[in-house]
Amino acid sequence: MRSIEWSSGSWLLPPVRTVQEPDGGLGVEPGAGSDLWRHTSYGFVHDDAPALLAPLPENTAVEVDFRLDYTEQFDQAGVLVWVDDRNWVKAGVEVSDGEPQVGAVVTREHSDWSVAPVPRWAGREVTVRVSRAGDALTVRARVAGEPWRLVRLAPLTPDATASAGPYCCSPSRGGLTVRFTDWRQGPADEALHPSQ
Repeated sequence: MRSIEWSSGSWLLPPVRTVQEPDGGLGVEPGAGSDLWRHTSYGFVHDDAPALLAPLPENTAVEVDFRLDYTEQFDQAGVLVWVDDRNWVKAGVEVSDGEPQVGAVVTREHSDWSVAPVPRWAGREVTVRVSRAGDALTVRARVAGEPWRLVRLAPLTPDATASAGPYCCSPSRGGLTVRFTDWRQGPADEALHPSQ
């Protein structure tokens, strides 16, 4: 995997502000009430979360690292894979019902949502990896020193033009700043169920 310079990405929507950290990280403040969601159950469309994107061609993977130091309801950060405003996937860690949850939202006109609690990840550096191969996106996540967890397998047509990179949003408040520590791209995973 090779690191991607923050300056080489393009903002889908700009954040309130960004701060270049002395160690090379990037602090990102999303707007108050920002989110990505379409229709399902909640009955609204939100499409105002900041995301820093670069092309994600077939047979590549993207990884994003960030500090899980946020605690308010629906605060979230991770990777966004963007095709268009009706077809996208966001994957990462979101605070829901009082604890961090690793999960993904797959949107094909309507959004869905899957989560699993990860309370031991609080305060640690999280890596989210999305691998694109064939007709699928494979989403994995972990904290430093622990094995990958399979989070989601989602469809994506091989001929889709997609881009991907770090995103964050704070649907319930303003003032959140997420500290991203790295952004990388490299080859896609060789197997859905690796032997190691």
